[in-house]
Amino acid sequence: MARNEFPLVVVILSGKRKSGKDYVASLVEQNLGDQCVILRLSGPLKTQYAKDHGLDAERLLDASEYKEKYRRHMIEWGEEMRCEDPGYFCQLTIQQVSHHNRYPVWLISDARRPTDLEYFRMRYCTLTVRIWASDPARRSRGWEFVEGVDDADSECALDGITDWDVLIDNNADKDKLDNQLKALLSRIGDIVSDRLKQKRLSSNPLA
Repeated sequence: MARNEFPLVVVILSGKRKSGKDYVASLVEQNLGDQCVILRLSGPLKTQYAKDHGLDAERLLDASEYKEKYRRHMIEWGEEMRCEDPGYFCQLTIQQVSHHNRYPVWLISDARRPTDLEYFRMRYCTLTVRIWASDPARRSRGWEFVEGVDDADSECALDGITDWDVLIDNNADKDKLDNQLKALLSRIGDIVSDRLKQKRLSSNPLA
């Protein structure tokens, strides 16, 4: 199959701060290896924000106090950009990852809005995953409620979504998480296999 026919599936992860989105994404990537690439919508947002405001992009990309200093204004700026073009950061993410067409599975690790889901659903085969963790579990990972951040659309816009394809409980139960991860990987594998079969049949209808 030609590389430009990838991705076969876009797996979209969503969850609150410190729910474990990046952790789950890293586990999926470890298991899928070179079949998967992680795409972060927040990466291009932070890079573009730093460029427009004369800031250090690398420091905005890590989990530093520097990022927290600018988080609220960065959220407001991001909202302004999305009002002009709801798919702006989705497009920018794909454009900035020049090697993305090498991978059959794309893993969006930080969807935050219905427009993020809509952008990828309209263009690709998708699997949506909601990651949940209780407030005590999130606090144990360093989360504290910040007004203007945790009650903003960047954290709350997907709270009303109920039609997730997969729900993952990421509290402190490692065995439970392992079992949920196995089920998720199995589902991804089934989608990839089905899509490959469909593409083979479409390219050779007499087979």
